Amino acid sequence: MVTGTPYTPPVTRATFRRSARAAAVVGLLGVAVLVPMGLGAYALFGCVGLALGVLNSGLIVQSVVRFANARPSKVRFSGSVLARLAVITVLAFGCALLFRPAGLAVFGGLALFQFLAIASSMLPLIKEIRQR
Repeated sequence: MVTGTPYTPPVTRATFRRSARAAAVVGLLGVAVLVPMGLGAYALFGCVGLALGVLNSGLIVQSVVRFANARPSKVRFSGSVLARLAVITVLAFGCALLFRPAGLAVFGGLALFQFLAIASSMLPLIKEIRQR
């Protein structure tokens, strides 16, 4: 049994923090640009999509740490991944269907977060390549 805080590699924590900060900045920029244009609902749902992306990323880090420390079965790990993605998908589709057309911005926020997460995880790799 593991006690205390489980080990998470510093690169993983830094990548998560970088992605979350970038999402916050992009969300604020989106609000600053879209609200004066009268598109506040699109800004709101875009921020909801970004927040869902940050939530998913945080849950991924926790899930990987739990998997590394407890060594659960791959079936259980896969089930938790599918459950997490299903909940996020249901929330996104719910917003899209209930608040049409502005609710579709949730998918834009999710896609934008994925781009930010990929870009922030590439930074350490680019630094390492440049050092060689």
